[in-house]
Amino acid sequence: MNRISQSPASTGGARPRDADELIEALDATGSPRPIGKLEAHERSIRHRAISVFVFRRGELLLQQRSATKYHSPNLWANTCCSHPRWGEDVEACAARRLREEMGFSLPLTPFGIVEYQAQVGHLYEHEVVHRFHGIVTGSGPDLMPDPDEVQDAAWMSLSDIAADIRDRPGRYAPWFVIYMREHIDVLRMLAHAS
Repeated sequence: MNRISQSPASTGGARPRDADELIEALDATGSPRPIGKLEAHERSIRHRAISVFVFRRGELLLQQRSATKYHSPNLWANTCCSHPRWGEDVEACAARRLREEMGFSLPLTPFGIVEYQAQVGHLYEHEVVHRFHGIVTGSGPDLMPDPDEVQDAAWMSLSDIAADIRDRPGRYAPWFVIYMREHIDVLRMLAHAS
């Protein structure tokens, strides 16, 4: 595991700074309406999300979510995950959040949409996720994770990730466990292409 460490931050117990940010809720027919991000997670409202997977020489760049995150703090997940702001294009959101969370940009390619539900403590995931991947060439960009978002980062092979999830599933965000269990074949194909 190649790691890039950040010092953990204190949670402070404050209301999340982006709790009221408007994201896109989706009804059963896919029609959108605005909703606050925290409300969507508290009430299990179906909503749009993005997940980015960046590969380098067969390894996936993981992030350990900041201790200050209101949702799934300290857990490991794929390169970055977020929600498009109300009215924001999913591709623009994926590029923006990769830059904001991990501190670099690269071309991203969509590779499908998945929907899942999971309970995480007192919050609920009911996500319609647009997935994107990118490939880093050479040694790749210098990672400069935002410590408010990311406390650590690591490059890992999918086989090492799968073994660690088997042994210690509680270290990983529930959506990432779902991706690794239900979508491993497409992730392997993307890793092999890197």
